[in-house]
Amino acid sequence: MQEPSLDRLSARLAPHFLKVLGGFDCTGEPEFPDWARSVVLLGPQEPGFWAHLKCQPEWGAADPVDSWSRRVIGRLACDLGGKARFPFGGPPYHPFYAWALRSGQIWESPVRLLVHRSQGLLVSLRGALILRERFDFASGKRPCDGCARPCRDACPVGALTEQGYDLAACHGYLDTPEGAECLQGGCKVRRACPVSHGYARLAEQSAYHMGRFHRAG
Repeated sequence: MQEPSLDRLSARLAPHFLKVLGGFDCTGEPEFPDWARSVVLLGPQEPGFWAHLKCQPEWGAADPVDSWSRRVIGRLACDLGGKARFPFGGPPYHPFYAWALRSGQIWESPVRLLVHRSQGLLVSLRGALILRERFDFASGKRPCDGCARPCRDACPVGALTEQGYDLAACHGYLDTPEGAECLQGGCKVRRACPVSHGYARLAEQSAYHMGRFHRAG
């Protein structure tokens, strides 16, 4: 019998342009099934994720990203003998923020948003696999340590700070002509992160998410 391997799991994820963003041992924790050993956090693999998603049958539905995530990650979980969890579909919501902080690959940034070791402030969690196997999850170094932290001063209206998120100020700015740059290119705070600069996420994808965020607000 083969030992559990994140490399083999990654190979199962690759055709869907998903990747392991981190995870943790959940053995014996009451919020998970008795058989559960690992929580594996999944997110987009770029380049390629957005183009792949736009070719899927969910594209054009009311909420294509979440619908696709539910179908694909749900099927992966079944095929692997586990369960899927998603950061949407509540309330109640699963504590993805807290799970991310346990992963050793994702941390709280100076502006309270999650920051990933290789995706920066553009990190996006599409779901989690609850699996029977115990994996060897590596820990990384928080990218904010030693960083000049340009994210703290990037918001034109100071909506994202170490003190929290002024949602009303953010939406108010997006309603102005000056806010078009954020709507069309993505949040300036997320883009200011030096790690985000190396992540191949398309501006088109950021614009899509910003548009949905603003309409929902």
